[in-house]
Amino acid sequence: MSAAAAKPILYSYFRSSCSWRVRTALALKGISYDLVPVNLIKDGGQQFSAEFKALNPMQQVPALKIDGIILSQSLAIINYLEETRPNPRLLPQDPKKRAQVRMIADHIVSGIQPLQNLSVLKQMGEKKMEWAQNCITSGFQALEQILQQTAGRYCVGDEVSMADLCLVPQVANAERFKVDMGPYPTITRINKALLELEAFKISHPSRQPDTPAELRA
Repeated sequence: MSAAAAKPILYSYFRSSCSWRVRTALALKGISYDLVPVNLIKDGGQQFSAEFKALNPMQQVPALKIDGIILSQSLAIINYLEETRPNPRLLPQDPKKRAQVRMIADHIVSGIQPLQNLSVLKQMGEKKMEWAQNCITSGFQALEQILQQTAGRYCVGDEVSMADLCLVPQVANAERFKVDMGPYPTITRINKALLELEAFKISHPSRQPDTPAELRA
């Protein structure tokens, strides 16, 4: 079997929100893959191993081996899947809606998630809970306003898009850091609707091969 025809391999950590985005994209597009867990906590962080660094010099998950190449960065991966396996589409055809999807996705993946990521929290020491809450809260205040303009059933209109793939893991992070979701009714409503979809259920952190027993669904 040629490298291009081989089954994709996803390097993932059950709780990583970036990995979760990609798992959902693969599920929505019906792409079967093999999963290789990379434990970000165990052994001082398996992402720092020489073996994984050779796959992704940034030493982060996810990484996807597909079509004979290795890709990292969740949105780059999702965009590649969109261009090579366009059904069902995760970017609207309408340029304005497509721009809104990218705007919301970027708002989450650049403006919220990295600020409350494991590597940053490690450096915050005692203040990590408060720091994470502040980052998520300020991001969600803006996101709630944006979604009030763009949302239908989901983030942009009534079709699941790349923006939704970013929203669900970020809400899970917010809940984990005990952020009060009361002020964000639009975010909460969309998240609830998405979690009812099969692709979001099977990609959920509680249902991964590397999920610890006590956190399993």
